[in-house]
Amino acid sequence: MKPKIFAVDIDGTITDNKGGRVDLDALAALRYLVKIGHMVIYVTGRSSIEAYILSVFGGTTRIAVGENGGIITTGPNEHKLIGNKEECMKAFDFLKIKIPETVEKQVFPRMTEVVLERNFDINLGKKILAENNFDVQLSDSQYAYHINSKGINKANGFLEVMEMFSAKKEDVIAIGDSETDVPLFKMAGTSVALGNASEEVRLHATISVPGHAGDGVIEALEMIEQKLLVE
Repeated sequence: MKPKIFAVDIDGTITDNKGGRVDLDALAALRYLVKIGHMVIYVTGRSSIEAYILSVFGGTTRIAVGENGGIITTGPNEHKLIGNKEECMKAFDFLKIKIPETVEKQVFPRMTEVVLERNFDINLGKKILAENNFDVQLSDSQYAYHINSKGINKANGFLEVMEMFSAKKEDVIAIGDSETDVPLFKMAGTSVALGNASEEVRLHATISVPGHAGDGVIEALEMIEQKLLVE
């Protein structure tokens, strides 16, 4: 069985979006993958430090791609910054003038992005930023809105990890539920959209499962188990 790299989202995938509780059965299933020789790497809109800590206590591969690809963490004090927070802050300052209800979400400190509450029309926000030539992008992870540097996404961040291990497209299996996971789906050999994903997100995945969040992860792993055994 050829080892694979599982690129796994966190919010809405191994946690529920409302309370952020980790599904322990899904975590155990991911930990088992590591035990039999695969890698499980969290690729998330959360801080890479949060994801790295989860990997330590959860028993998965100790590498994390955070802030929607803006940063890679490989150790307690080992971070590679790809995004530029300064330009994201300028976009945020402008956006909150145009849309007064725009506020930052209280999250673990970010190094490359700005995280916003989901309390305004994101399409209006995207339009305002585009019309005023801000070199950023605004996306929705279902957990929050994120302002990232232009060109920053989960796929670009994860490519850095692939290069670390000389991995190819067919070596990667991505699992997620939101629009921020779509770039990751496109660069993975196999991609799985969970039941809580929108129809648009599911269209970009090679596999869709009806189960939501942790239940969906377990269902997805069961679906691809036979494929892994024959490779």
